[in-house]
Amino acid sequence: MKTAKLSNVYLIAVFIILYAPIFYLIFYSFNSGGAMRDFEGFTLEWYQEVFADTRLLIIVLNTFVIALLSSAISVIFGIAGALAIHYVRRRQPKNALLSLNNVLIVSPDVIIGASFLILFTIIGIKLGFVSVLLSHIAFSVPIVVIMVLPKLQEMSPTLIDAARDLGASSWHVLTRVIIPFIKPGIFAGFFMALTYSLDDFAVTFFVTGNGFSTLSVEIYSRARQGIALSINALSTLIFLFTILLVIGYYFINQRNNRTSTRSEGRG
Repeated sequence: MKTAKLSNVYLIAVFIILYAPIFYLIFYSFNSGGAMRDFEGFTLEWYQEVFADTRLLIIVLNTFVIALLSSAISVIFGIAGALAIHYVRRRQPKNALLSLNNVLIVSPDVIIGASFLILFTIIGIKLGFVSVLLSHIAFSVPIVVIMVLPKLQEMSPTLIDAARDLGASSWHVLTRVIIPFIKPGIFAGFFMALTYSLDDFAVTFFVTGNGFSTLSVEIYSRARQGIALSINALSTLIFLFTILLVIGYYFINQRNNRTSTRSEGRG
């Protein structure tokens, strides 16, 4: 009992340390005083300033377009990669492929960003929308693979054998048996890739060209110019959107689990 109480206290302390700076930032985004001290009164001026900034709204649009496109494309490549790894029979090649897949996940973002910058410079890709999109796809694909692989490992081979015995083609097996079964992993991979893309700074900073920017790079650039509570307001909006993504993923996952439970009950 005593150990459980100490664990709870430790957990609460960790959450306070993690979330206190965020709530501090949110609190002062409503400060009419214009600084992150001496709260003078409640105001929505800084949020109005964010929505009145046309350039910032374009950057927001760029960020979401990059995130959605890179996540959708990453899901396609991630499913293909997970299937390729899953159906490798020999243990050593499978472990080698898994290790290569995990390189981009465990490698420092600075090294990844610098590598992409050198690559794009050598092959002549202009820094901007395309370079950022390709970079986000590259670091999102391994995330999707990691999310999809466990679902593939849970799937019984007899499902595929039964489908083939009934005359299903390889395409029908993929689209009507495998994809529906691994759908929770696909959704998890998509939302994880979307979150990573929205939050990424280090890689994007290296591959962003003149005239194109994302929210993370823009916030960094504005923060270097000094404290402005419009940055607080913008960061608050991003934080709230991330929470909505997490909640959305939670409800989708819960619905999938209920569907799976009902299917097993009928079976």
